[in-house]
Amino acid sequence: MARRLLTEFGMGTSLRRGDYTQAAKRAVQDALWHNSINLAELFGFEKTDMLITVDVGVQKPDEVDVAEIAAVFPYGQPTIQVHEGGLDIPRPEGTGNPTIIANVALSVAFDMEKADV
Repeated sequence: MARRLLTEFGMGTSLRRGDYTQAAKRAVQDALWHNSINLAELFGFEKTDMLITVDVGVQKPDEVDVAEIAAVFPYGQPTIQVHEGGLDIPRPEGTGNPTIIANVALSVAFDMEKADV
């Protein structure tokens, strides 16, 4: 049974390029860089055992490359879901790409029941 042990939140932006993936990657990095908790070692697991659930909120979910988001994680098993959320802020002059804000909720869990080998 997987047990969630940690939840972090992050926010990322794409100021001028209109890049939803970049904003989401920055939000994930923001959430990750909040912590330096050694959960795996604390519970006797390998870092590769981490079950990572990532919920991303942006205004245009279909424009997020999930593989690029997964590549941000140096270890663990990320599962990424992209939802409608975040915020697009139009340019004052009304032309060009909006400023994109992505929000992320990131949870780390471990399967606390060790399998018999």
